[in-house]
Amino acid sequence: MFGLLISFVTVIIFLILSVKIIISFIKKKPFPKKLLFAMLFGVILVSSIYVYKVYSFTFDNIDKEFIQNGPGPVLSPTEEYTANAYYEPYGGAAGGVNVWVEITKHHENNNKKIIYYSDANDNTLLDWVDEKTLFITNSGPYNNSIKLDVETEIYHDRGLACRSWLMKDEYETCHQK
Repeated sequence: MFGLLISFVTVIIFLILSVKIIISFIKKKPFPKKLLFAMLFGVILVSSIYVYKVYSFTFDNIDKEFIQNGPGPVLSPTEEYTANAYYEPYGGAAGGVNVWVEITKHHENNNKKIIYYSDANDNTLLDWVDEKTLFITNSGPYNNSIKLDVETEIYHDRGLACRSWLMKDEYETCHQK
């Protein structure tokens, strides 16, 4: 929201600057340096917010206030891992639901790691293929089903986790839609 406000103000300043530049050339008035600096500051600020939002993504910003339990817990064949799916409603009455899958590693002090995040479709199921591979069925109009190695792979349907500089050490392969 803050970035949108700064973008709007920067566009307004740019339009005023453009008019002032044209007037300064026509009437031989001094160049509007203060407006130029204000616009450049706005562009730098908006760019910084964009870079921060895109490249510093983590799953910590999931809204867990209205969390709903999905499929799970589902134990792996060796009982080393447990998979749980959760739903995150968004957008009010006209919105939708996101689903994320969290893996609990029992042999590492029950550490939890999110390996999957996507819009929830009609049918979400969790099935272990082998001791470290989980098949996540998320079928419907948009099929976001995928088979993931829970140790080395993650999935984010919009690719935010794949671009994140903060999450690069948490996976070897990141999948996106």
